[in-house]
Amino acid sequence: MPPDNGVAPDEGEILSVRGLTVSYGEAKVLFDINLGVKPGQVVACVGRNGAGKTTLLKSIVGFLKPLSGSVTSGRTPLVGMPSYDIARMGIKYVPQDKKVFSDLTVRENLELGSYATKDYDWDRVTGYFPKLKQLMDRKGGYLSGGERQMLMIGRALLGSPKVLLIDEPTEGLAPSIVAHLKNVFGELSKSTALVIVEQNLPLVCAIAARVYALKEGHMVAELADRESIRPEVCERYL
Repeated sequence: MPPDNGVAPDEGEILSVRGLTVSYGEAKVLFDINLGVKPGQVVACVGRNGAGKTTLLKSIVGFLKPLSGSVTSGRTPLVGMPSYDIARMGIKYVPQDKKVFSDLTVRENLELGSYATKDYDWDRVTGYFPKLKQLMDRKGGYLSGGERQMLMIGRALLGSPKVLLIDEPTEGLAPSIVAHLKNVFGELSKSTALVIVEQNLPLVCAIAARVYALKEGHMVAELADRESIRPEVCERYL
């Protein structure tokens, strides 16, 4: 069945959002949002604080129930599905808070991810983040912000997800860590589609094949060619 706004998902998309409207109580936060992600594609969502970017990600992964619209993966509708089932389908969310289990070691944090996914192959994780191999016995509470971000993304990689939704991954991180994440995202996109909420426009424009700009809950631009995916162009919509 077509979504509420009558726009059918593109069959080539691994994740499709159509006509999504979301509220917190009586206050609408997102208005008729459309977004599409193809396999192996890096998609970025940009906008000022309060634009609705995090709300969009939480609605996709089932933490919030939309007022109207649809979220589909292939032919499977995701609206109304429990968030843990969406994760099992291979659509993983890495939140902005950079929280890990502070009383558990890096190894124990990864073991929890492995238990949930039945994927105990950590070589892929440490291949992207070699530093985690050195930190296996360190408790999460003693990790730096960059190390926690590596652990959160690494934990989400367990189970070989088809889509990773990552909220503000570089916020507050040192330039060297940002540069490393940029390279990791490029490598990840060879096997996993990425939806990244990010305010670092140079990073966004270096890695994204498509950029959506949100303003006050409305989608105000969709940029899909190299000529328009430039920081000075993106900034016009913020």
